[in-house]
Amino acid sequence: MNPRSTTRSPSGTRSVVRAISVYKALTGRYAPLGALLCAMFVACAPAASSLRLGEPSATISAATKGTLLIVGGGSQPDQLVRHFVDLAGGPGKARIAILPMASSEAAAAGAEKAAQLDSLGGNSFVVNVNRAHADDDSVVTALRGATGIWFPGGDQSLLTTALRGSAALREIEARFRAGAVVGGTSAGAAVMSDSMITGNQFWPGMTAAVDSPSFSRIARRSIEIVPGFGFVRNAIVDQHFIRRQRENRLFSVVLERPSLLGVGIDEGTALEVSPDGRWRVLGRSSVMILDARQSRITSGASPALGGANIRVSVLPAGSTYDPQTGEATLPTR
Repeated sequence: MNPRSTTRSPSGTRSVVRAISVYKALTGRYAPLGALLCAMFVACAPAASSLRLGEPSATISAATKGTLLIVGGGSQPDQLVRHFVDLAGGPGKARIAILPMASSEAAAAGAEKAAQLDSLGGNSFVVNVNRAHADDDSVVTALRGATGIWFPGGDQSLLTTALRGSAALREIEARFRAGAVVGGTSAGAAVMSDSMITGNQFWPGMTAAVDSPSFSRIARRSIEIVPGFGFVRNAIVDQHFIRRQRENRLFSVVLERPSLLGVGIDEGTALEVSPDGRWRVLGRSSVMILDARQSRITSGASPALGGANIRVSVLPAGSTYDPQTGEATLPTR
């Protein structure tokens, strides 16, 4: 679960005793100081989910006021782009930073997206930097007034290389917490989660992952995963999902990492993540959710990778999803 703030109350002594009991029940021994503090946190936190104790929920930070609009690649319907402009403040007010570094032709990709956003009332500007300049004060200052951030497509590893650990990324995170909308498509969608699919896979006998357009197997240690930007936590995003038949890739990921919700977003389709943590599907196709959090998974000692009781949700536009409970609503028409 994501951390929740707590306040001191007259029941503090009871909370300490309760915390000791929690740790003793989980470990069979009494706690050292550091573990006791962790157990106190569990004991004092309100029960807000039907998930098992200690099971993470896929969500954004409780302190965040911003919205995510995560698009699965392909052409974007005008209504999706217009919705992004509206989330950024609306025509005449939306000030949108475009960071196109995932593209091998970043300048052209940035200009193309700026023209589309501006035609719908946005006031867009391109921030095209490499890692050497991502800490520059001028870059941070430019981002500081943004009400929207957009990451175009390309190669997600190029984007994370340019921004990870930088002052620019910290400013984007600050804008998101303050209420800015953060969106992206294709590679710009892959970077949204705290764990990121690079697009590379490992084959038997190989020590390095290689780029591959198809994923023909469900297997252990087959998909390369690296840290993403972490705007949504305890989930992993895949894109072009139904169009490019990437189910094997995402099944391989979530069966090895069952604490992560697998989120497969199709082309021309967006997953909107609201500040309260609920998800909504927009656009012309569907989002698939793979939930192995309460599944039985083959032992890590087994060469085979499999699972039972995996929850699969196919959510067309108009659906909503609660990542804490795994419950969905479907459109009625």
